Amino acid sequence: MTDTPLAKAIEQVEAVTQGSARPPMVTAFFDEPTFTVTYVVSDPLTKRAAIIDSVWNFDHSSGRTSFASADAIVAHVEAEALSVDWILETHAHADHLSAAPYLQQQLGGELAIGREIVTVQGVFAKIFNEGTEFARDGSQFDRLLDDGDTLMIGEIPLVALHVPGHTPADMAYVVGDALFTGDTMFMPDYGSARCDFPGGDAHHLYRSVRRLMALPDATRVFLCHDYKASGRDDYAWESTILAERTANVHIHEGVDEDQFVAMRTARDATLSMPKLILPALQVNMRAGHLPPPEENGVRYLKLPLDLL
Repeated sequence: MTDTPLAKAIEQVEAVTQGSARPPMVTAFFDEPTFTVTYVVSDPLTKRAAIIDSVWNFDHSSGRTSFASADAIVAHVEAEALSVDWILETHAHADHLSAAPYLQQQLGGELAIGREIVTVQGVFAKIFNEGTEFARDGSQFDRLLDDGDTLMIGEIPLVALHVPGHTPADMAYVVGDALFTGDTMFMPDYGSARCDFPGGDAHHLYRSVRRLMALPDATRVFLCHDYKASGRDDYAWESTILAERTANVHIHEGVDEDQFVAMRTARDATLSMPKLILPALQVNMRAGHLPPPEENGVRYLKLPLDLL
């Protein structure tokens, strides 16, 4: 059976690499405390833009928040005279809070995420004992994306690809010749994403990454995180499909599915939970909004014990 969404994505990349379409402009913003990269992707001709995977700064010990990272995005968008059409999440992150509502208030744009966010909401609504007032239908977002959906950033198409494994809801976005992987794979010297969160599946991740590696070799690959692999002095977040396919330490050519699953399962068993997983998921399953205030006007995040 033909993988039509992937074929659409390949066509987009080839149009740029063959010179019949222009590439998007990509500007990266790295948040070192959470090792997260936010991207502003724009059409240089029309000045239309999308923001992918924003960060709302949160100090876990004090419970205080700030928009320093988001304000850097706002400043860039305004300085470049960009118009934001889309604010995109690759998934409901477990390591940082999303600044999407703040950016939407400042810059406009529609907020979108993969349709399987409803699965994530269902799981974590139970973990956090959310009441019936918490909707589990994804309605906190403006649009839920299916595999193969196409959005426009000015005159440059974006193809959404469903790439489950890290979570059930992960999406990757192909914009012209640029691939935004979310939490599927990382720099070639660091490997792949963990699969031990609720709904994660190493078999699914293997197939998702192999699907992405079918894109043309020249595809620019933009990673969601970097943690500086051993022996590397600097953070890095841009690669290529050729580099990932031939040199990714976890999932390069020649690594079969069983080998990958065995490696990923053993490795995940040694990893601690992300420091911000409990606050992050309570906020991110709400599309970046905090829980409603209680009768004293204060908002609270729950800390369930002995569950994760």
